[in-house]
Amino acid sequence: MKNLSAVILAAGEGTRMSSDYPKILHKLGSKPMLGHVLETVNCLEIRNIFVITGYKSELVEKYVGDKAKCIQQKKLLGTADAVWQIKDEPSLNKKDTHLLVIYGDTPLITNSTLERLIKKHFDDNADCTFLTAKLKDPTSYGRILRNESGRIVKIVEEQEADVFQKAIEEVNVGVYVFKVNVLFESIKLIKPENKKKEYYLTDAIETLHKKGLKIAFVETQDYNEIVGVNSRIGMANAYEVLRLRIIKQTIAAGVTVLDPKTTFIDEKVNIGKDTVIYPFTIIERNVDIGKNCEIGPFCRIRSGCRIADDVSIGNFVEINRTQVGKKTRLKHQTYIGDTIIGEGVNIGAGTIVANFDGKNKHQTIIESRAFIGTGTILVAPVKIGKSAITGAGSVVTKNKDVPDRTIVVGVPAKILRKNKG
Repeated sequence: MKNLSAVILAAGEGTRMSSDYPKILHKLGSKPMLGHVLETVNCLEIRNIFVITGYKSELVEKYVGDKAKCIQQKKLLGTADAVWQIKDEPSLNKKDTHLLVIYGDTPLITNSTLERLIKKHFDDNADCTFLTAKLKDPTSYGRILRNESGRIVKIVEEQEADVFQKAIEEVNVGVYVFKVNVLFESIKLIKPENKKKEYYLTDAIETLHKKGLKIAFVETQDYNEIVGVNSRIGMANAYEVLRLRIIKQTIAAGVTVLDPKTTFIDEKVNIGKDTVIYPFTIIERNVDIGKNCEIGPFCRIRSGCRIADDVSIGNFVEINRTQVGKKTRLKHQTYIGDTIIGEGVNIGAGTIVANFDGKNKHQTIIESRAFIGTGTILVAPVKIGKSAITGAGSVVTKNKDVPDRTIVVGVPAKILRKNKG
């Protein structure tokens, strides 16, 4: 990307969250709101990413790690002051440098929208390009003021707007691309002449207009992606948007989701064609599911699972960090963790893999065509051989591997006989 950096504003406390944690660290799905914004910005291949921290900055810095450079805004004096904190960064002091400015509490913004914004900025050789929307209810957003010729002249924040300005439906979303030299020169001229006594970044737009500099805009048609999350109700609403967005993408890829209202599929989940997802199913992040599978109802596929083609995972089954081979069946009331399951295996109802010994988690291997009887407990680490059978209610203790084609029964499980099958 052409000498473009990004700054994510994440200094606010978020008092309406009623929380001991910074607002932007509250999870939306499997990761914090800030994580969604960081991931989206990273997709743009931007050179440098800065995160402006403030309230409990140490927690934000711990989460961000090496994903971006954190810079603390010691006094929360407004958005312009927040951006001002990066003015001395060497990477921003180069000629023809540009800066994307985005809020950390807008987790639904898409990389395609940001790409359109950036493209418009460079194509128009603009000094500033920002994202707008037209809303029937523009409450809480800054209103965009235009002159008689239609040129943008100013952004007025909600609390500063008069009755006529509040009736304007065209609003500022709060995502900008600036030429860096123009941005910092404009910030120098901003004064805290408002009810909050803060330095508003939106005031830079009026400064640019008065200087005769070029202001461009991109209008988004999707209201959902521009919503800033300021409360727990807002977070729940945002998650619903994210969930349905993923469900629609899943269905478009050839997967049947019988009841989108009760199905929860996280990001970075790959599901093969003609798989059917039944109601009340939860599929977490980083899961691969093959073709022609049946998943659910009332089951949970946790992160790190890899499920091959033609697998059936039924009601009240939970699997975690597990590989499942082709044509395997796990139909009822089962927990499987840290397990490698081969092809054509049948896991009986009530089977439990006891993978945690109180200190460490251990692996279980169930080889192809094994038959695990109802109510079996497998105490890891343990291996069940090919075509082996465990009797109903058996407890296979750790390190007591079951050989191929062997039937075991009892508590603890002992060899009954060889299985001729």
